Amino acid sequence: MPGSSTSISKIQAGGGRITLSSHGGKAWISEFSATYPLKLLSPRLSDNAVAIVYVLTYGGGLVGGDCIELTVNVESATKLLLLSQGSTKVFKDRPQQRLASVQRSDHASRSTPGQASATLQNMNFTVSSQAALFLLPDPVTCFRSASYSQIQTFHASKDATLVILDWITSGRKSLGEDWVLSRYYSVNEVLIAGKRVAKDVMLLENNEFNSDSRLNRSLAEKLSPFACYATVILRGPLVEETIVQLTTRYGGISIMQRKAPEDLLWSLSSIGSDKENGVVVRVAGKETEMVKDWLKNTLRSLEQHIGVDVYRRAFV
Repeated sequence: MPGSSTSISKIQAGGGRITLSSHGGKAWISEFSATYPLKLLSPRLSDNAVAIVYVLTYGGGLVGGDCIELTVNVESATKLLLLSQGSTKVFKDRPQQRLASVQRSDHASRSTPGQASATLQNMNFTVSSQAALFLLPDPVTCFRSASYSQIQTFHASKDATLVILDWITSGRKSLGEDWVLSRYYSVNEVLIAGKRVAKDVMLLENNEFNSDSRLNRSLAEKLSPFACYATVILRGPLVEETIVQLTTRYGGISIMQRKAPEDLLWSLSSIGSDKENGVVVRVAGKETEMVKDWLKNTLRSLEQHIGVDVYRRAFV
C-alpha cells in the first residue's frame, strides 16, 4: 500500500520506509514509500503469509555520493522477507551527479582527498514480538575505486526471529577487477530488548603507498585466494533448528594443517546468552557461486517458514 503524499514529502532523497502490520490475523503493508534513487517493489503476500519486498535502486546500482536511508518496522506476529534483484553494484562515480548525491552531499564529503565520493547505505530495523525478519539480499559488488559504507541496526524483541545475510564479492572478474575497491565498511549491530548482543564490523581498504615495503600488499593479496566473504546472523525461535544443526556440524570439524587453503571455509560464533541462542556464521569462498550454494543448502530449513518457492528467489 503506497504511503500518503504527506509521508513521502517528509522523506529526503534516497530515503524509504516499510511498515508491516497485522490486522485480524492477516499481515499487510501499512507504510510503503521511497524516493529516488531508492526503489521498493512488493508482490502479494505468499502462501505462508510472508510479505516480500525487493530493495532496488534506479540505474542498476549506487553511485559515489549516494545516500540510502531505509527504516523498516516489522510489527507483532508478521514475517518480512527483503530481497534484491542481482548484486548491489557500487560505482565510483558518474559524469552527471544525481539528486541523491546533490541533496546528501554531507555524506559524500566524508571521503578523503583523492578518494572517490563515498556511498552510504543506512538501514534501521525494528522487529516486534513474535515477528520475523529475513534479510537475504544478493551480495555487494564494488567496482574499481568505489567507496561504500553500510550500517545496519536491528532492534528486536526477545521472541523475535532474525536472519541477516551480508556478503561481498571481489568485483567484476571478467574485467580484471579483483578487490580493487577503494574502501568497504560494513556494520551489523543487533540489540535485543534494548541490549546489544552483537556488533559485527568489516573494513576493507586499499591503502596508499607506504615507505615500509612489507606493508605494501594490495587488498587482493591480503584476501587471496577468496573472492567472496559472507556473514550470517541467526537468532530467534524460527531458526533454533538451523542453529542446532550448524552447531553440531561445526563441532565435528577437524582442524588439519593443509598445504593450500580449501575452496570454502566457514566458522561459527555464539552471540548473547544461552537462552537467546544466536550465532554469527562467517563464510569465505574462492568463487561467489560456492558461497551461494553453501548458504542455500545450509539455510534450507527456512523453507518451512517462508515457503519453498519464495526461498528459491533468495538464491537464484
